[in-house]
Amino acid sequence: MKIIVPMAGRGSRLRPHTLTVPKPLIPVAGKPIVQRLVEDITKVCGEPVDEIAFIIGDFGDKVEKDLIKVAEGLGAKGTIYHQEEALGTAHAILCAKESLTGNIVVAFADTLFKADFTLDTSTDGIIWVSQIDDPSAFGVVKLDDDKVITEFVEKPETFVSDLAIIGIYYFKDGEFLSNELQYLIDNDIKEKGEFQLTNALENMKQKGTKFKTGAVSEWLDCGNKNATVYSNQRVLEFEKDTNNVSDKANIENSVIIQPCYIAENARIKNSVIGPHVSIGNNTVITNCIIENSIIQNDSVLTGAAFTESMIGNKATYQVNNKALSIGDYTEISE
Repeated sequence: MKIIVPMAGRGSRLRPHTLTVPKPLIPVAGKPIVQRLVEDITKVCGEPVDEIAFIIGDFGDKVEKDLIKVAEGLGAKGTIYHQEEALGTAHAILCAKESLTGNIVVAFADTLFKADFTLDTSTDGIIWVSQIDDPSAFGVVKLDDDKVITEFVEKPETFVSDLAIIGIYYFKDGEFLSNELQYLIDNDIKEKGEFQLTNALENMKQKGTKFKTGAVSEWLDCGNKNATVYSNQRVLEFEKDTNNVSDKANIENSVIIQPCYIAENARIKNSVIGPHVSIGNNTVITNCIIENSIIQNDSVLTGAAFTESMIGNKATYQVNNKALSIGDYTEISE
């Protein structure tokens, strides 16, 4: 089994956090999104993963080494491919053409999921889906009475189905997928200006491939700040029976309301933290009240009170003390 992870986009909707770090390496509950994704896929594969191929942009040597380490941590070979220009999902996957052999899972690295099943590798293909209220921004599928996919529709303008494709796919025959992707490129077949995977899936279906759906109990999008903060909250809830507060964290005169993730060497003093807060390594927090937020590494926060927030690496946030005289029935909001 191989896992193919297209992740070349920088993540403009998550700026400024993605100006220095690619979106799939943004931490959720202490782990990069892409690491959590491949760990979760490995759990449902039901067989060893031999290779994890990452398709990236110009992210630098450190990112490449970090990704190789993620793969090796799961007992797999790590391979790096580059996508020089964003030309669509089909083009992105085809950048890893040399790895498109045998059984493969393709997983786009801006999504997390929770599922309770083992992948059935005897099927031709599986498309992971989630039932959502507004499917207009996603690719969707239609099913027959046997739960076999009959139609793929990319970002439908009128309602055809509420089963949204979440960006994770299984293919029994990686070479077949590769050939259909190449066909789109060679014949300049585009949908809304880009080479779309759904067109290749439709061609494979027309040639006899039977795609079934894989349902997830929860789908977590990490496309923007609010979605990423929510994903952090849900993952911490999934792991609430695990102690995610490092013994090496320095916590003084503070209250930690679980579930939280606190990295080693974080320093917290005179503060109330949680629930649903993730704090990175070497971050210093003093006199703060923080809930439902992500604070990354090497940051300093003093006098802060906030929720639903993301703080990046090496950031400083300091609120000076105020001298106030507040009378009866006064309300102050900031």
